[in-house]
Amino acid sequence: MPDSAPQPPTAREEIWARLAARAADPASRGVRGKLGRDPNRFARLSASGAGLVLDLSRTALDEALLEDLLALAEAADLIGGLKRQMRGEMVNATERRAALHTALRAPDGAGIRAETPDGWQDASALIERERNRLRAFVQALHEGAITTASGVPFAAVLNLGIGGSDLGPAMATEALAAIRPRLAARFVGNVDGHGLAATLAGLDAARTLVLVASKSFTTQETMANARAVRGWLAGAIGEEGAARHLVALTANPAAAEAFGIAPDRIFAFGEWVGGRYSLWSSIGAAIALARGWDAFAGLLAGAEAMDRHAVTARPRRNLPLLLALTHTWHATFCGHRAYACLPYDSRLARLPAWLQQLEMESNGKRVDEAGRPVPYPTAPVVFGEPGTNAQHSFLQLLHQGTDIVPADIILIARPDHALADNHRILLAHALAQGAALALGRSEAEAEAEARAKGEDLALAPHRTFPGERPSILLHLPRLDPFHLGALLALYEHTVALQAALWRIDAFDQWGVELGKRLAGPLEQALATGDTGGLDPASAGAVRLLGRLG
Repeated sequence: MPDSAPQPPTAREEIWARLAARAADPASRGVRGKLGRDPNRFARLSASGAGLVLDLSRTALDEALLEDLLALAEAADLIGGLKRQMRGEMVNATERRAALHTALRAPDGAGIRAETPDGWQDASALIERERNRLRAFVQALHEGAITTASGVPFAAVLNLGIGGSDLGPAMATEALAAIRPRLAARFVGNVDGHGLAATLAGLDAARTLVLVASKSFTTQETMANARAVRGWLAGAIGEEGAARHLVALTANPAAAEAFGIAPDRIFAFGEWVGGRYSLWSSIGAAIALARGWDAFAGLLAGAEAMDRHAVTARPRRNLPLLLALTHTWHATFCGHRAYACLPYDSRLARLPAWLQQLEMESNGKRVDEAGRPVPYPTAPVVFGEPGTNAQHSFLQLLHQGTDIVPADIILIARPDHALADNHRILLAHALAQGAALALGRSEAEAEAEARAKGEDLALAPHRTFPGERPSILLHLPRLDPFHLGALLALYEHTVALQAALWRIDAFDQWGVELGKRLAGPLEQALATGDTGGLDPASAGAVRLLGRLG
């Protein structure tokens, strides 16, 4: 039987090939010349939504490249896919789940349902019930109606979680530090006992509320910490008193109750909420307890505003779509295998860590949804540090290193302090980094500067900056709950849209599982010294640790 005739390329494949050809042309990837030729570039390549402004003027985007990227988005039906996700369809194919973190910030009465293997589930009913329960609990605790075992108000909240149950709440609580704290907040994620011991040493068990935040309520690290902290509470206030200081945040209420947490202190969320997307659920309880319910509600409102923008804004003004397309141009077509997140606000110090999990756990995949190897790069490495600290550590590599590393630079226009000079210097440095990355300095310019200063011309190559290095600027008017919520939702949608372009599943994380499975036999070997069945390297390490310990 003769082979079937080859199929003509799809529109998506044709556009993809056109973009790959563009990326092979150095002129298409250039930034400096485009900045010099177009005085209206900022106005043409910036867009606003949910109170944020996205500025792409220091990237290689021009009209032709933007047209191709937007055509790719249309051919891949990116916004249609996002709408299906937000409607509750089973977009997490490998785990057969919806991905309905957006429903967590929808207003009451949204009527959102989640598709499950057993049919459609009323997601909004569960969300609204638990959100109202959590609000009542937080407000009662702040008003003094819920007290410690000894009848005095709580002074601190300790959140025990890991991954999304730690990174999101910790990051948002720190970011909203300008809001007067209602309770002192502490977070422990790592199972390393040094961190837990140091945290407990600074807390009064009799005045501390403990949140055990775990979707499955079986996560080894979190449950080990929870058992240790329950013992710490019981040692100070007794077993009965300890029970009054424990709260569970989980999708497995039965396991929380079996652990000894009272049903009225268990706040649930659905299986269709991924851990790294869960700060909008009861997992965000620490934010509400530390900064107040109004702050948590503002966070939800900002995210919901970005959700609406993502599915209603026209493509050329759609912030998540534009950011996803630009990141994909950098990572996949240009081959830039890392990007830096540079928030120029110290309160966003934990944003890069949150973004690392969001991006690399979601899109760090080597096979597509059908299990076939993907033939192009997917998620880049994400790293970052607040400015201006980053300028005195790794930005040297961004400016003069052999690899091009794009950067997302985040600016806050109005600070929550009165140090106007400091803030002006901070913003100037942020803008200067973007300009220096894009424009650089030629060797001829470096030589001219050396001559003018009477300096050694041999230093000119060391003072040359190649430029042509893209950066994206994100502007927030203030770092308040609303705009923080919008910023986080922007990145969530960006990651989901990129996954759709790459045809991978953004909502599973099988890469986390193998290490967990291998840890069990290794823990047993460390306890007993029996290295039978281990690979030679692991067996040698276990024996060495036994001798050193």
